[in-house]
Amino acid sequence: MAVTSYQTQAQLVLKSFVLSDLLTVYSSVIFSILMCKMVYNFSEMITFYCYKGYSNLSKSHQIEWNNRAISTVHSIFVTAMSLYIAFWSDLFSGDQLSGLITFRNSTLSTCVLGVSVGYFLVDLAMIIWLYPSLGGMEYVVHHLFSLTALTYAMLTGEGQLYTFMVLISEATTPSINLRWYLDVAGMKKTKAYIINGVIIFLAWMVARILLFMYIFCHMYLHYDQVREMHTCTLFLVLVVPSGLAIMNLMWFGKIIMGLKKTLAKRH
Repeated sequence: MAVTSYQTQAQLVLKSFVLSDLLTVYSSVIFSILMCKMVYNFSEMITFYCYKGYSNLSKSHQIEWNNRAISTVHSIFVTAMSLYIAFWSDLFSGDQLSGLITFRNSTLSTCVLGVSVGYFLVDLAMIIWLYPSLGGMEYVVHHLFSLTALTYAMLTGEGQLYTFMVLISEATTPSINLRWYLDVAGMKKTKAYIINGVIIFLAWMVARILLFMYIFCHMYLHYDQVREMHTCTLFLVLVVPSGLAIMNLMWFGKIIMGLKKTLAKRH
Protein backbone atom coordinates (compact mmCIF):
# COMPACT_ATOMS: atom_id res chain seq x y z
CA MET A 1 0.00 0.00 0.00
CA ALA A 2 2.82 2.40 0.89
CA VAL A 3 4.63 1.64 -2.38
CA THR A 4 1.43 2.20 -4.38
CA SER A 5 0.86 5.49 -2.54
CA TYR A 6 4.36 6.72 -3.34
CA GLN A 7 3.95 5.71 -7.01
CA THR A 8 0.66 7.62 -7.21
CA GLN A 9 2.23 10.70 -5.67
CA ALA A 10 5.19 10.51 -8.07
CA GLN A 11 2.83 10.25 -11.05
CA LEU A 12 0.86 13.27 -9.84
CA VAL A 13 4.04 15.32 -9.40
CA LEU A 14 5.28 14.28 -12.85
CA LYS A 15 1.93 15.12 -14.38
CA SER A 16 1.94 18.56 -12.74
CA PHE A 17 5.41 19.26 -14.17
CA VAL A 18 4.34 18.19 -17.67
CA LEU A 19 1.19 20.33 -17.50
CA SER A 20 3.27 23.24 -16.22
CA ASP A 21 5.73 22.90 -19.11
CA LEU A 22 2.91 22.66 -21.66
CA LEU A 23 1.27 25.73 -20.16
CA THR A 24 4.55 27.61 -20.52
CA VAL A 25 4.91 26.51 -24.14
CA TYR A 26 1.36 27.29 -25.24
CA SER A 27 1.25 30.58 -23.34
CA SER A 28 4.50 31.87 -24.84
CA VAL A 29 3.52 30.89 -28.41
CA ILE A 30 0.05 32.43 -28.14
CA PHE A 31 1.48 35.55 -26.49
CA SER A 32 3.98 35.89 -29.34
CA ILE A 33 1.28 35.58 -32.02
CA LEU A 34 -0.83 38.24 -30.29
CA MET A 35 2.19 40.53 -29.95
CA CYS A 36 2.93 40.14 -33.67
CA LYS A 37 -0.60 41.34 -34.42
CA MET A 38 -0.18 44.27 -32.01
CA VAL A 39 3.16 45.31 -33.55
CA TYR A 40 1.66 45.07 -37.06
CA ASN A 41 -1.27 47.33 -36.11
CA PHE A 42 0.96 49.74 -34.18
CA SER A 43 3.38 50.00 -37.11
CA GLU A 44 0.49 50.63 -39.50
CA MET A 45 -0.90 53.40 -37.30
CA ILE A 46 2.39 55.13 -36.48
CA THR A 47 3.76 54.97 -40.02
CA PHE A 48 0.55 56.39 -41.47
CA TYR A 49 0.90 59.53 -39.32
CA CYS A 50 4.71 59.85 -39.34
CA TYR A 51 5.58 59.01 -42.96
CA LYS A 52 3.60 60.85 -45.61
CA GLY A 53 4.68 58.48 -48.38
CA TYR A 54 3.10 55.48 -46.66
CA SER A 55 -0.34 56.12 -48.14
CA ASN A 56 1.20 56.21 -51.63
CA LEU A 57 2.71 52.75 -51.29
CA SER A 58 1.01 49.79 -52.92
CA LYS A 59 -1.02 47.48 -50.69
CA SER A 60 1.66 44.78 -50.89
CA HIS A 61 4.36 47.24 -49.88
CA GLN A 62 2.29 48.46 -46.94
CA ILE A 63 1.85 44.88 -45.75
CA GLU A 64 5.57 44.20 -46.13
CA TRP A 65 6.39 47.45 -44.31
CA ASN A 66 4.42 46.32 -41.26
CA ASN A 67 5.65 42.74 -41.58
CA ARG A 68 9.23 43.97 -41.39
CA ALA A 69 8.35 45.94 -38.26
CA ILE A 70 7.36 42.64 -36.64
CA SER A 71 10.60 40.94 -37.68
CA THR A 72 12.65 43.89 -36.42
CA VAL A 73 11.03 43.80 -32.97
CA HIS A 74 11.43 40.02 -32.80
CA SER A 75 15.09 40.14 -33.85
CA ILE A 76 16.00 42.74 -31.23
CA PHE A 77 14.22 40.79 -28.49
CA VAL A 78 15.48 37.33 -29.41
CA THR A 79 19.08 38.48 -30.03
CA ALA A 80 19.29 40.13 -26.62
CA MET A 81 17.70 37.15 -24.85
CA SER A 82 19.82 34.61 -26.73
CA LEU A 83 23.04 36.41 -25.84
CA TYR A 84 21.97 36.56 -22.20
CA ILE A 85 20.86 32.92 -21.95
CA ALA A 86 23.73 31.40 -23.95
CA PHE A 87 26.65 33.44 -22.61
CA TRP A 88 25.74 35.61 -19.62
CA SER A 89 23.34 33.55 -17.53
CA ASP A 90 24.36 30.58 -15.36
CA LEU A 91 22.24 28.12 -17.34
CA PHE A 92 25.04 26.88 -19.63
CA SER A 93 27.96 27.73 -17.38
CA GLY A 94 29.99 24.61 -16.71
CA ASP A 95 30.89 25.78 -13.21
CA GLN A 96 27.39 26.64 -12.02
CA LEU A 97 25.19 23.72 -12.99
CA SER A 98 25.68 19.99 -13.08
CA GLY A 99 24.74 17.83 -16.02
CA LEU A 100 25.45 17.97 -19.73
CA ILE A 101 25.04 21.38 -21.37
CA THR A 102 23.10 19.79 -24.22
CA PHE A 103 20.25 18.84 -21.84
CA ARG A 104 20.00 22.06 -19.84
CA ASN A 105 16.92 24.26 -20.05
CA SER A 106 14.83 26.55 -17.90
CA THR A 107 11.37 28.13 -17.85
CA LEU A 108 12.88 31.35 -19.23
CA SER A 109 14.70 29.61 -22.08
CA THR A 110 11.55 27.67 -23.01
CA CYS A 111 9.46 30.86 -22.98
CA VAL A 112 11.93 32.66 -25.26
CA LEU A 113 11.85 29.76 -27.71
CA GLY A 114 8.04 29.84 -27.58
CA VAL A 115 8.05 33.53 -28.48
CA SER A 116 10.33 32.81 -31.42
CA VAL A 117 8.16 29.88 -32.56
CA GLY A 118 5.10 32.15 -32.50
CA TYR A 119 6.89 34.76 -34.62
CA PHE A 120 8.11 32.25 -37.22
CA LEU A 121 4.59 30.77 -37.47
CA VAL A 122 3.13 34.21 -38.16
CA ASP A 123 5.87 35.17 -40.62
CA LEU A 124 5.71 31.85 -42.48
CA ALA A 125 1.92 32.13 -42.75
CA MET A 126 2.23 35.64 -44.21
CA ILE A 127 4.96 34.54 -46.65
CA ILE A 128 2.84 31.65 -47.93
CA TRP A 129 -0.37 33.71 -48.02
CA LEU A 130 1.26 36.51 -50.05
CA TYR A 131 3.78 34.35 -51.91
CA PRO A 132 6.10 35.45 -53.45
CA SER A 133 5.83 39.15 -52.54
CA LEU A 134 7.29 38.69 -49.01
CA GLY A 135 10.00 36.24 -50.07
CA GLY A 136 10.76 33.33 -52.36
CA MET A 137 11.21 29.64 -51.70
CA GLU A 138 14.51 30.22 -49.87
CA TYR A 139 12.59 32.09 -47.15
CA VAL A 140 10.09 29.27 -46.86
CA VAL A 141 12.92 26.73 -46.49
CA HIS A 142 14.71 28.96 -43.96
CA HIS A 143 11.56 29.31 -41.84
CA LEU A 144 10.76 25.59 -41.99
CA PHE A 145 14.30 24.76 -40.87
CA SER A 146 14.04 27.28 -38.05
CA LEU A 147 10.56 26.22 -36.93
CA THR A 148 11.51 22.54 -36.81
CA ALA A 149 14.61 23.14 -34.69
CA LEU A 150 12.94 25.71 -32.41
CA THR A 151 9.85 23.61 -31.78
CA TYR A 152 11.83 20.47 -31.02
CA ALA A 153 14.19 22.28 -28.63
CA MET A 154 11.23 23.97 -26.96
CA LEU A 155 9.26 20.75 -26.42
CA THR A 156 12.13 18.43 -25.46
CA GLY A 157 14.52 20.85 -23.74
CA GLU A 158 17.45 19.31 -25.63
CA GLY A 159 20.05 21.25 -27.62
CA GLN A 160 18.80 24.64 -26.44
CA LEU A 161 22.32 26.06 -26.17
CA TYR A 162 22.97 25.66 -29.90
CA THR A 163 19.45 26.84 -30.71
CA PHE A 164 20.13 30.13 -28.90
CA MET A 165 23.51 30.46 -30.58
CA VAL A 166 21.85 30.19 -33.97
CA LEU A 167 19.14 32.67 -32.93
CA ILE A 168 21.83 35.30 -32.32
CA SER A 169 22.13 35.49 -36.12
CA GLU A 170 18.80 37.36 -36.07
CA ALA A 171 20.93 40.40 -35.17
CA THR A 172 21.31 41.07 -38.90
CA THR A 173 17.57 41.57 -39.43
CA PRO A 174 17.20 45.26 -38.38
CA SER A 175 19.84 46.44 -40.86
CA ILE A 176 18.35 44.29 -43.64
CA ASN A 177 14.91 45.74 -42.96
CA LEU A 178 16.28 49.29 -42.81
CA ARG A 179 17.79 48.80 -46.26
CA TRP A 180 14.37 47.84 -47.62
CA TYR A 181 12.77 50.87 -45.93
CA LEU A 182 15.38 53.21 -47.45
CA ASP A 183 14.85 51.64 -50.87
CA VAL A 184 11.05 52.00 -50.73
CA ALA A 185 11.39 55.57 -49.44
CA GLY A 186 13.47 56.50 -52.50
CA MET A 187 16.74 56.95 -50.58
CA LYS A 188 18.97 54.54 -52.52
CA LYS A 189 21.32 57.34 -53.57
CA THR A 190 21.83 58.73 -50.09
CA LYS A 191 24.84 58.31 -47.80
CA ALA A 192 22.59 56.53 -45.29
CA TYR A 193 21.98 53.77 -47.84
CA ILE A 194 25.73 53.25 -48.35
CA ILE A 195 26.43 53.21 -44.60
CA ASN A 196 23.62 50.73 -44.15
CA GLY A 197 25.18 48.47 -46.79
CA VAL A 198 28.51 48.47 -44.96
CA ILE A 199 26.76 47.71 -41.65
CA ILE A 200 24.90 44.78 -43.27
CA PHE A 201 28.20 43.40 -44.61
CA LEU A 202 29.90 43.60 -41.19
CA ALA A 203 26.89 42.34 -39.24
CA TRP A 204 26.39 39.41 -41.60
CA MET A 205 30.07 38.44 -41.42
CA VAL A 206 30.01 38.45 -37.61
CA ALA A 207 26.52 37.07 -36.88
CA ARG A 208 26.07 34.64 -39.75
CA ILE A 209 29.56 33.59 -40.84
CA LEU A 210 31.95 33.84 -37.90
CA LEU A 211 29.23 32.92 -35.38
CA PHE A 212 28.42 29.71 -37.24
CA MET A 213 32.12 28.85 -37.38
CA TYR A 214 32.18 29.29 -33.59
CA ILE A 215 29.09 27.07 -33.23
CA PHE A 216 30.66 24.24 -35.21
CA CYS A 217 33.92 24.56 -33.24
CA HIS A 218 31.93 24.47 -29.97
CA MET A 219 30.12 21.31 -31.13
CA TYR A 220 33.46 19.69 -32.00
CA LEU A 221 35.05 20.56 -28.66
CA HIS A 222 31.97 19.35 -26.74
CA TYR A 223 31.13 16.39 -28.96
CA ASP A 224 31.34 14.04 -25.99
CA GLN A 225 28.21 15.82 -24.69
CA VAL A 226 26.62 16.43 -28.09
CA ARG A 227 26.60 12.73 -28.96
CA GLU A 228 24.64 11.95 -25.79
CA MET A 229 21.53 13.63 -27.22
CA HIS A 230 18.77 11.56 -28.78
CA THR A 231 19.18 10.70 -32.46
CA CYS A 232 16.54 13.15 -33.67
CA THR A 233 18.04 16.01 -31.65
CA LEU A 234 21.54 15.17 -32.85
CA PHE A 235 20.30 15.17 -36.43
CA LEU A 236 18.67 18.59 -36.03
CA VAL A 237 21.66 20.09 -34.20
CA LEU A 238 24.01 18.99 -36.98
CA VAL A 239 21.82 19.42 -40.07
CA VAL A 240 19.85 22.62 -39.38
CA PRO A 241 22.88 24.85 -38.62
CA SER A 242 24.69 23.33 -41.60
CA GLY A 243 21.76 24.09 -43.91
CA LEU A 244 21.43 27.62 -42.56
CA ALA A 245 25.19 28.15 -42.89
CA ILE A 246 25.04 27.25 -46.58
CA MET A 247 22.14 29.65 -47.12
CA ASN A 248 24.01 32.35 -45.19
CA LEU A 249 27.03 31.95 -47.46
CA MET A 250 24.81 32.22 -50.55
CA TRP A 251 23.15 35.39 -49.22
CA PHE A 252 26.55 36.76 -48.17
CA GLY A 253 27.72 36.46 -51.76
CA LYS A 254 24.71 38.51 -52.87
CA ILE A 255 25.43 41.10 -50.16
CA ILE A 256 29.02 41.49 -51.37
CA MET A 257 27.89 41.89 -54.99
CA GLY A 258 25.26 44.45 -53.97
CA LEU A 259 27.76 46.44 -51.89
CA LYS A 260 30.25 46.45 -54.78
CA LYS A 261 27.61 47.80 -57.17
CA THR A 262 26.54 50.50 -54.72
CA LEU A 263 30.12 51.65 -54.10
CA ALA A 264 30.91 51.54 -57.84
CA LYS A 265 27.98 53.86 -58.59
CA ARG A 266 29.33 56.37 -56.09
CA HIS A 267 32.59 56.54 -58.02
